[in-house]
Amino acid sequence: MPSKRRLRWAVLPVGIATAVALAGCSPTQLHGFLPGFTADGQAATNHTDMVAGLWVNSWIVLLVVGVVTWGLMLWAMIVYRRRKGQVGLPVQLRYNMPIEIFYTIVPLILVIGFFAFTARDQNVLETQNEHPDVSIVAIGKQWAWDFQYNGTQADHSDAVWSMGVQAEPDKNGNVDQSKLPTLYLPVDESVRIDLESRDVAHSFWIIDFLYKKDLYIGKTNSWSFTPTREGTYQGKCAELCGEYHSAMLFVVKVVSKDEYQQHLQELRDEGNTGDITEAYDRLGNSPGTGAQNEGDH
Repeated sequence: MPSKRRLRWAVLPVGIATAVALAGCSPTQLHGFLPGFTADGQAATNHTDMVAGLWVNSWIVLLVVGVVTWGLMLWAMIVYRRRKGQVGLPVQLRYNMPIEIFYTIVPLILVIGFFAFTARDQNVLETQNEHPDVSIVAIGKQWAWDFQYNGTQADHSDAVWSMGVQAEPDKNGNVDQSKLPTLYLPVDESVRIDLESRDVAHSFWIIDFLYKKDLYIGKTNSWSFTPTREGTYQGKCAELCGEYHSAMLFVVKVVSKDEYQQHLQELRDEGNTGDITEAYDRLGNSPGTGAQNEGDH
């Protein structure tokens, strides 16, 4: 049996090689090639790094488990293969307590570990900011999005809003991004988005933010975060919601605080003020036909 000193000398090169390999990785590689990061590693929100870390570290652990499992399988196939001249079955062993304890305890540790880290991060993601810098309502409908930027009044009388229509691809399948529903967010300002549905279940997904959340009729879900990088991001519905589900796209623009206020003023100048649901009903919309009706006005 190898001595502890020999084992140390065997493990040391592997550890050094691993450290060197990781040190040579780019930020893109260290984040598992996930969206939401620039080439220098800057994240899109204050939570993006945490979500990516959970994802990448989980895969590293699973890859190690896979390598060990595949290695043991290969070792067993080689060491215990039938030799020339051998006949019959090998000695059958009924129990091997050390091995049975090993393959019971290790998976249990893995499951508890995955649960603990997931619960820790989920607790952060699901903790809602009761006093955000910006409060927004995002409303899903077949098959577009409405956005209301709440003001300071409890009755939302000073709120402003924008109504969207579903994407209309051209004959080549291309979509005019400027015509998509657009959500504006101020960079480095805390944001809380309350998610509602006008008809069926939808899912609000900003791809680069590495997070999505479902919308239901009669229930408001919320999402709190802080955008940390200016830019334009793609969003879509991630829940099959009907015939034109694939056209339920939107754009997110993270801009400076001044640009954000300028956008709100533009909505006021257009007369898009007050509670969006009242305006939506005044336009004669009914559940399931919102996007089409709005396009006619």
